[in-house]
Amino acid sequence: MNALVLDGAPLRAARSAAILVSGVLLITLAAKIQVPFWPVPMTLHTLVIMALALTLGPRLAAATVLSYLAAGAAGLPVFSGTPERGLGLAYMAGPTGGYLAGYLVAAGLVGVLAAGRGLLGRIGAMLVGLAVIYGFGLAWLAVFVPADRLLAVGVGPFLIGDVVKVGLVAAGMPALRRALRSIAR
Repeated sequence: MNALVLDGAPLRAARSAAILVSGVLLITLAAKIQVPFWPVPMTLHTLVIMALALTLGPRLAAATVLSYLAAGAAGLPVFSGTPERGLGLAYMAGPTGGYLAGYLVAAGLVGVLAAGRGLLGRIGAMLVGLAVIYGFGLAWLAVFVPADRLLAVGVGPFLIGDVVKVGLVAAGMPALRRALRSIAR
């Protein structure tokens, strides 16, 4: 017990682990929620990835997304459409695999780009993150979809919803930060 009082490292490690596990659970929940939207129902993946990147910073956000991906690779039903559409690496090798990889890169990149920025800088960072997610997603989706259909299948149905989610994260950040500060005390 004295080590905990004298050296805050074990407490910090336990706190980081709790945040990481909570983040993985939050991303999983976001994957499972389907919001009726046009032209396709949307999940809340992007909203949670962006919120984690802004609140946790690049390293912990990327570690959280990496842990989420590892849980999915191990066969846990954390992804949207699992277990119905497959599990584990087989699911990750499917059409949405590139978007999953894009989440990882975007979490770190948005965290870096948004650090110390105001509202417009955070929005810009999240839009860059969206571009990264779509870039990775489209690059992998090209294995499954003809090139002339890529944008129509891989971006068109999701773009409006993702921009709305960026707006929601940007609008909700002050309240989220206040809540996190009160929890941390």
